[in-house]
Amino acid sequence: MPKLDELKTRIDWLKELFKILAAILVADVVGVSKLYLDESIGILFYLGIAMLGVLMVIMVIVARKIENQLIELRDI
Repeated sequence: MPKLDELKTRIDWLKELFKILAAILVADVVGVSKLYLDESIGILFYLGIAMLGVLMVIMVIVARKIENQLIELRDI
């Protein structure tokens, strides 16, 4: 039973992390698009574009960890 509770807690924590990352990604997209529409393309614009890539990679990693935890939960 403690293993089951530990897995559920870990999955909940990863889901919350995924939600936070999604919110940051949306805010970054809004900021980059605003800079593009304002034709204010500079270092901040390019940093925002780079951050989009980094956030997407991190979100894929977190999604895979959630999937692995769910598979482990199913096997119990």
